[in-house]
Amino acid sequence: MSLDITVVIPAYNEERRLGASLDALEAYFRGQERSKEILVVDDGSSDGTADLVRRRAASWPILRLVSPGSNQGKGAAVRAGVLEAGGDRILFTDADASTPIEELGLLEAALDKGADIAIGSRALDRTKVAVRQPFYREAAGRTFNAAVQWLSVPGIQDTQCGFKCFRAEAGKRLFAAQRVPRFGFDVEFLFLARKAGYTIAEVPVRWINSPETKVRPIRDGGRAFLDPLLIRMYDWRGKYRKL
Repeated sequence: MSLDITVVIPAYNEERRLGASLDALEAYFRGQERSKEILVVDDGSSDGTADLVRRRAASWPILRLVSPGSNQGKGAAVRAGVLEAGGDRILFTDADASTPIEELGLLEAALDKGADIAIGSRALDRTKVAVRQPFYREAAGRTFNAAVQWLSVPGIQDTQCGFKCFRAEAGKRLFAAQRVPRFGFDVEFLFLARKAGYTIAEVPVRWINSPETKVRPIRDGGRAFLDPLLIRMYDWRGKYRKL
């Protein structure tokens, strides 16, 4: 029997931040009669992330740990969770809960209106951004978005917000076809969604920047700008033919 919703949380060395996020999820879903599950995908953490989830799961049956193995990247972790999910709808959200879980209702309202995929956006209404990123990260983000608009998904203002909800049929089909395991997986997901003819709703959501971000501008910046080019190259070479 399928569930109403699965929440997928990719986690790499998130022992310090994950507990509060799980507390927020437990409070949000408490008393809701809908069937649900929460999958924390441990992306090869070297801290106590996996042990934390196991302890919580012992007294919270809807929580489950998924451990694909060694560190492969956030995209690979989300993919593992989506393919494992049993919900009719799937939300993936960051371990730091930068977008509060209460915003899920806005994304689900977009799905109720007919969208196949609803994505949280920090760009459509800047007044909802409670704590902003440092100026250099915002500048890098704007430059990255310009490249994405040109190469991959024109018209979408924020591809990188880690708060996306979609119908399971669409999500499993798209993630099964994905090839980008790290930073650019969001762009690839949306590029493939457009290619497959799915409808995407971009929804303004509240967002609070976490000072403990795992993104490193120098290390990840180059990869970020390379990924849209790789996605185009994969498409030109027919790597997505089986989508």
